[in-house]
Amino acid sequence: MVKGFSDNEVNNTQNTQIKETKKEKKGLAGFLKGKKFTYTLPGKKQINIFGSIVIGLNMILVLLVILYLKNQDFHDFVFNVGR
Repeated sequence: MVKGFSDNEVNNTQNTQIKETKKEKKGLAGFLKGKKFTYTLPGKKQINIFGSIVIGLNMILVLLVILYLKNQDFHDFVFNVGR
């Protein structure tokens, strides 16, 4: 006999009663109930693309903040558009 197992059978009648009392899932949870999703790690190319996008957008943000603080015309434009 393998360690951790016994010769006695387990009575599963209580487990089936618990499953029957659970409510049926509705909406998205009910739709995804039978689906199996697997997560795969992104590849090196995909990581580089997303990293480049994030760094590029951060650089644009920094340039706009500097322009906002240094250029009065741009500051007035942002202030008026924001109303």
